[in-house]
Parts: sequence; structure tokens; C-alpha cells
Amino acid sequence: MGGIIIEWIINESLYPDFLLKILIALLLSLIIGVEREIKKKPLGLKTSAVIATFSCLLTIVSIEAAYIVPARDDINVTMDPLRLAAQVVSGIGFLGAGAILRRDNDSISGLTTAAMIWGAASIGIAVGVGFYIEAAFAVISVMFVIEVIAPLLGKYGPRRLRTKDASFIFTVSDAERIIDLIEHLKNEGMSIENLRIRKITDSQKNVYHELDIRLAAMPKKSTSQLYKELSAIQYIESIDIEIFT
Repeated sequence: MGGIIIEWIINESLYPDFLLKILIALLLSLIIGVEREIKKKPLGLKTSAVIATFSCLLTIVSIEAAYIVPARDDINVTMDPLRLAAQVVSGIGFLGAGAILRRDNDSISGLTTAAMIWGAASIGIAVGVGFYIEAAFAVISVMFVIEVIAPLLGKYGPRRLRTKDASFIFTVSDAERIIDLIEHLKNEGMSIENLRIRKITDSQKNVYHELDIRLAAMPKKSTSQLYKELSAIQYIESIDIEIFT
């Protein structure tokens, strides 16, 4: 019985084509997966491979099922070959939404990863239909933008593209020195976008002022150097720095 099944699989002319499509979709998805793994993003190697491979499988099933259904004289049966594949595009949005994060300072992260999830599904669908060259070209083009164009613009592009969002939380002992602190940050190449000041009192009735600052930073020094210098300022009691890359 087993030999009959194996012989039937080998002789089935469509199987090599199906397996080749799934393999190509898997290999192309590995490019996206490795890039996300290197950058420690939610969409990793395994997730990308699963999305692209099974999207390809569903596309193949959707196309072939439309032609497998036998014709009937009493009923006019019409089927869309890509009906099932179309649902993949809609359903993949749930995975993409899970990769998008909203931080406390209203900064949004994970959009690129969410787009990559959608892209991995697109690779599977494109390869499943048979657009091998188009799928490969799309992957190479996206990787070129992410790994070459974006870093170049971040280094040599307009000032707004070279800045990074940052969040600073200071505890200051002297309210008169708040202006000095703001000027110091501006001299370090930072532009303040939002400032919130809160008065706090400790258990010993000492009064402090907490500054929650959101800014666009193009610092002249590294984060560690900046932290060390700001910590050395006498009127700064504590400091919390977060720079989003």
C-alpha cells in the first residue's frame, strides 16, 4: 500500500511544481526573517517562514480547488481561484497589529515589523501564483531600502531624518535652574517637543521638580557620555534617559 502511494506521488506531474513554489516562498521569507532576527524584532526567522510558507500553500489550494470542482449541468458553479488567498491578506492583519506598540510618550514602534509580516504573506501568495521573479525582486528591493537607503538618509539626509526621538526625566532640586538645564540640552543638539513639570515632595518635606521632556535629539555625544555629564550637574538629583533608535 505504501509503495502504491509513493509511486502515485512521484508520478503526479503537479507535485514537483507545488513543492518548488513552497520551497521558493520559504527561502525568500528567510531573508526577511534573518534581517528581523539581527535587529531583535518581533518578526523572527520562524514566524516569517511560517507566514510565507503557509500563505503559499493556501494560495495553491485556492487556485487548484477552483479547477478541481467538477462542472454540473443543473448548477452554474463559478469559483474565484484567489478567493482563499484574498482572505490571507485580511487575516494577516491580526498578526501585524500584535507587533505594533504604543509607548508611554505616544511614540509608535513596530510599524516596519507589521509591514514585514504583511510582506511575508505577500511573498507566499505571489510565489503560490507563480510570480517567482517578481517576488524575489520585491524582497531584494525592500532589503535594499531598509539596509542601504534608510541608513544613508539617517546619516547624510535632512536634519529631521537624522534626529531620534528621546525621552528624558529629570529630578531637579532648584526650580531656578530649570531654564539652565533646558539651554544645556539645546546646546547638545536637542529640540524640545513637549515639556511637563511636576512638583514633588519627599518624606522629609524636601521639594523637588520633576521634568518629563520629550525631544528630537541629534546628540553630539554618545548616550553614555551625555548621561555621565548630566549626572555630574549638582542641581540634578536623578536622571532617566531613553533614546529611540
